[in-house]
Amino acid sequence: MITNINDTIIKAYNGEKTDYTPAWYMRQAGRSQPEYRKLKEKYSLFEITHQPELCAYVTRLPVEQYGVDAAILYKDIMSPLPALGVDVEIKKGIGPVIDNPITNFHDVEQLGMINPERDVPYVLDTIRLLTEEQLHVPLVGFSGAPFTLASYMIEGGPSKNYSKTKALMYSQPDVWFALMDKLAEMTIAYVKAQIDAGARAVQIFDSWVGALSAEDYRYYIKPVMNRIFSELRTKQVPLIVFGVGARHLLLEWNDLPVDVIGLDWRTSITEARKMGVTKVLQGNLDPTVLLSDWQTIETKTKAILDESIADGSHVFNLGHGVTPDVKPETLQKLTELIHTYSKR
Repeated sequence: MITNINDTIIKAYNGEKTDYTPAWYMRQAGRSQPEYRKLKEKYSLFEITHQPELCAYVTRLPVEQYGVDAAILYKDIMSPLPALGVDVEIKKGIGPVIDNPITNFHDVEQLGMINPERDVPYVLDTIRLLTEEQLHVPLVGFSGAPFTLASYMIEGGPSKNYSKTKALMYSQPDVWFALMDKLAEMTIAYVKAQIDAGARAVQIFDSWVGALSAEDYRYYIKPVMNRIFSELRTKQVPLIVFGVGARHLLLEWNDLPVDVIGLDWRTSITEARKMGVTKVLQGNLDPTVLLSDWQTIETKTKAILDESIADGSHVFNLGHGVTPDVKPETLQKLTELIHTYSKR
């Protein structure tokens, strides 16, 4: 068992003062790393996640290379869906594709229930391996949120406007709420199992919920999110919510029993505070900035850190995931800048 854990990020998530602004990056594991791309020549994403030793290596690699303050478990938000009877395939250049989309109440009734130890033991074994033997920083577990998962399950894959999802939500509310209940039960069981296995914090990705108005969010989504976070609260680990293009939902999230709200690049720390957001904030460098020259990266990073230092309740991250064309040395240099510039 590792004893010399750097707990800076957990302290920050709990709203405690820290010696510097801690950082990690969404999608830091994989994609932009040459070692990972070499693995992908031989294995698919699901094949990697089904091999705990290999998955632990991919999860651990960015921590060792970049010096970040947390690991994020390498897997996909689709990982638990096969346990429910959803046929998911990750297609290159497309993303998750589902051949049996949800269209009616019968489809929802056919969905099974997840038993994490039985259905996703490889995920839990990866967490145990990392937290018991390999990591000197906390591991962040995660799950997709019901709306975002439902959007793939109803559309059959990625969507630009979520028209089928919203149409079902509006026209068949009984089907919608039944699906939300199923996905809430799955999320609660899945995330609790991750925490029991060793995850020290959890992020719920509601990546696409920004497609809804605040009014629709309050009626169709907020009750299920409140249920999920209320259940997860009992595990006493920091809970994070994140979505893209969701500025109009920040105050709705602030009402939820979460500890941390993730910002994308559209809303600054100062703006969020002026809006009335009181939770610890995480974010929010635009990931495309990492493709520019170092002077630009440094200027924009320092601007966020200036707000972070003044705010005193912030974890640095990107406004969305690392893109495949970001150079690993850029992320290493970025972490060094964050740590040195924010030293109290």
